[in-house]
Amino acid sequence: MQGQFSMFPHDNFLDLFMVQFGWEQCASLHSYGPHVRNNFLFHYIISGKGQLEVTQPEGGVRRFQLHEGTGFLILPGQVTTYCADQDDPWRYTWVEFGGVQAQYRLGLAGLTEQQPIYSPIQRDMAQRLQDELLYIANNPQATTMNLMAHFYLFMDALIETSANKQRMRGMTQQNFYIREATQFIEQYYKDDIKIEQIAAFCGLNRTYFSRLFKEMLGETPQEYLARYRVNKSMEIMRGTSLSIGEIAAMVGYPNQMYFSKVFRKYQGVPPRTWRQQDSQVVEGNGSGRKG
Repeated sequence: MQGQFSMFPHDNFLDLFMVQFGWEQCASLHSYGPHVRNNFLFHYIISGKGQLEVTQPEGGVRRFQLHEGTGFLILPGQVTTYCADQDDPWRYTWVEFGGVQAQYRLGLAGLTEQQPIYSPIQRDMAQRLQDELLYIANNPQATTMNLMAHFYLFMDALIETSANKQRMRGMTQQNFYIREATQFIEQYYKDDIKIEQIAAFCGLNRTYFSRLFKEMLGETPQEYLARYRVNKSMEIMRGTSLSIGEIAAMVGYPNQMYFSKVFRKYQGVPPRTWRQQDSQVVEGNGSGRKG
């Protein structure tokens, strides 16, 4: 089995960021899982075949038979196992990523928990997507801005070539409201802002605003705000030696215990543990390989 992977220093990226990426030529029946992710993970199959298994929350397993020219998305919190075919094991390139806009952008490509499989409108249209992923995988020494530029080109190709994509028709009134709301959060996340304030800023009542926000971005305004604050706190932890309490206050959580509870909800570990693990990954530069 051959392959290559690299970690990505995703400091200062909030809307979209990469965590790690690579490619792999799997051996016959090579499998990975069961495993749970904290971020999104997308695989594009360059050649060969394999199977994806997704354990359902209510019980049971969904199975997908995959082949060259298709891809599959694993969502945060899902229990998944994927395995190479015995006779024609797959070769794939992959990227793990996150960000407050990740779920929304994937939704534009029609990739959801119910529909995690990518198929191009036409087979040759996926070449651009494959090229961008392989560029990222094969150029880990490039600057972060260079790699992020190619990641955005990959996301654009994913949306534009997906057979399940949802076409956007310009800046609708709903898009305008959501843009105003997210900009308000980005400006005032340090303060004790309420959802009613954000809705009022957009000129909407709270009930309609919350429903619209969830429909457009895939999470509630409260979840978006909390995730944004957690991402900001990770930036500060990486760049300073400030205490957890000081950082909590800087991102809008005067109560350190509550901040730790929210942080653990989104990252799976308390902030102090995350900080220690992150520093070890940075020092090791690769010890977090996905498998």
